[in-house]
Amino acid sequence: MADVILRNISKRFGTVEAVRELSLAVNDGEFLVLLGPSGAGKTTTLRLITGLERPDAGSVMINGRDVTYDPPGSRDIAFVFQQYSLYPHLTVYDNLAFPLRSPARRVPEPVIRKRVEQTAELLHIASKLNNRATRLSGGEMQRVAIGRALVRGPSIYLMDEPLSSLDAKLRAELRLELKRIQLELGATILYVTHDQVEAMTMATRIGVIKDGELLQLGTPRQIYESPSSRYVASRLGTPQINFVPARLVSEIALPPGTETIGIRTEHLQIAARNGGRLVGRVHRVEHLGEQNHVHLDYKGQTLVTLADPDQPLQAGQEVELRLTHPLYFDGEGQRIPAIIH
Repeated sequence: MADVILRNISKRFGTVEAVRELSLAVNDGEFLVLLGPSGAGKTTTLRLITGLERPDAGSVMINGRDVTYDPPGSRDIAFVFQQYSLYPHLTVYDNLAFPLRSPARRVPEPVIRKRVEQTAELLHIASKLNNRATRLSGGEMQRVAIGRALVRGPSIYLMDEPLSSLDAKLRAELRLELKRIQLELGATILYVTHDQVEAMTMATRIGVIKDGELLQLGTPRQIYESPSSRYVASRLGTPQINFVPARLVSEIALPPGTETIGIRTEHLQIAARNGGRLVGRVHRVEHLGEQNHVHLDYKGQTLVTLADPDQPLQAGQEVELRLTHPLYFDGEGQRIPAIIH
């Protein structure tokens, strides 16, 4: 495996700045996830690393070697695309073996067989080796697509939302499988997604990207608990973080310069009225088995929090709100440290 370092990479398409002075280090054996919406520059970043695009500025280093202007075939990278990109007329075995039979890296057939069988076992598709790709389920096809990258044993794996076309159950299953495989192989993976659950469950570190700019890089816990900005805070958390104008919470002390308060579910508790200064009204309750999502109205703002399913709550009921260590943001959406007493 190897590490990848991007130094002040920029890429423009006409008037659109797809990637803006992005610097990033993917460490050897790391599972790094770039998280952002469509158009954030995630796929362009991957294409710059592979050599499918050339940067307007900056450099790409792989395992200590500057590959900025090297052709894709010399970079020892495997790319897993969002679509399966399998050869429908070939069996699973031949699809997996295909990268090892290319003229650029011809491998003896006994070695190919060993690698294909080992990869199939790792992906739990050994029983499908003789099946044509057209006879596979969506999840099996995606396993084969991932297997075509694994069988090569490249320096780094680049994955462009490979699970996004699968249903929820399969996505959850393959998230676990992919993380297991990465740990077993010690593989270096740069994975891009718009799905916060994929980022939180698989990543060693998460990089939050917007409009081609890397806003924050850290462990899932760091990004969730200590977001650098309102935008970063909004990318993680289910239910999504609540934002309330500071002027509506004049009853409590706030750090100077606070314009917006970020309230996650763990920051907000609700209880029967008992003389507290913050009062909201229950709008509706979603019963979701082990927990309830409670939608509240607070001075015209909608807040969502979690409650114990046994807590008696009903629409129209007034409740006391208690805030514990919420997040504070200034007028430009940047994080403000909390007041330490």
